[in-house]
Amino acid sequence: MSILSTGAGKTERRKPQRQQPLDTENDNQVLTFGEWCALNRISERTGRRILKSDSAPIITRLSTRLIGITVGNNKAWQAERARGGAVR
Repeated sequence: MSILSTGAGKTERRKPQRQQPLDTENDNQVLTFGEWCALNRISERTGRRILKSDSAPIITRLSTRLIGITVGNNKAWQAERARGGAVR
């Protein structure tokens, strides 16, 4: 991550740019936590609460601190939560 100087001794971190566009048709594409929240239109606070619950989607651990959710696991999680319970 790069650090930007904003004057007066303050610094802020800039998130790295995603190299490839998000492909929600590829079930193996791994979404970052932020992308997963944005895709489901939930806040990051709500996303953390969901991931701590028993009904969380399957998480892919990318490193000791970085997690992601595949598009396929997100679709399965959404299907479990849909009214009627099954995908048609």
